[in-house]
Amino acid sequence: MKKLIILFCMMGSLPVVSNAQGLGQAVADAIGSVTISNEQVAQYSKQAVQQMDAKNPVAGANDPYTQRLNRIVGPFRTIDGIPINYKVYAVKDVNAFATADGSVRVFKGLMDLMSDDEVLAVIGHEIGHVINQDSRDAMKSALRRSAVRNALGAGPGAIGRLSRSQLGDVADGFLGAKFSRDQESQADDYSYDFLKRNGKNVIALATSFEKLAKLSGGSQGGKVAELMSSHPDSKARSERIYERARRDGLAR
Repeated sequence: MKKLIILFCMMGSLPVVSNAQGLGQAVADAIGSVTISNEQVAQYSKQAVQQMDAKNPVAGANDPYTQRLNRIVGPFRTIDGIPINYKVYAVKDVNAFATADGSVRVFKGLMDLMSDDEVLAVIGHEIGHVINQDSRDAMKSALRRSAVRNALGAGPGAIGRLSRSQLGDVADGFLGAKFSRDQESQADDYSYDFLKRNGKNVIALATSFEKLAKLSGGSQGGKVAELMSSHPDSKARSERIYERARRDGLAR
């Protein structure tokens, strides 16, 4: 699982078929015609996360990483009315993600890099994508694409039951997808507000970006630069948070 921090949710790719005039519009129309309810999105998100959990080393209840994460998120098992379930992947990548059903997965590599406050700031960002419905909308897009690509429609305007392999395809698309720069900035704002209203350290959000900026210049710099290409510059994000904190009297 090779995905570095703050790359979330789901997009797919349609197969290329040549010599079919007008096919692109037909595919677009088919994608748009598939109806997926919010309840289905939550259900499929939960199933996709369960599949990812089965494929990746999940830290156990007594693992020091799990115990540390539990301490960090102790008061935040429900956020803005959404029940959140947390797990640690014992994977060295610097990564975290959240899905539309309220699942949050934090990677060991992220926890090694970040302080407790910074881990919470990153989690706040991920949950911001859920609260802002970025995760929901991206999952709908991925499911629509999967429905067309795999002919999964159970009937006109409907999406059928996904098999394990199809859920795996959606999960893989989830791990490789990106949000827009505006969505990332809005999730940053959510994390800042989340930290502020709970009396937490808002500067931790800025320092987490500083660490990402530093990481991009190291041995994984090329990979980080590629994966972060759709995101606002980490240094600019950090400066933006510092400026907000100064206006709020929370930083010099």
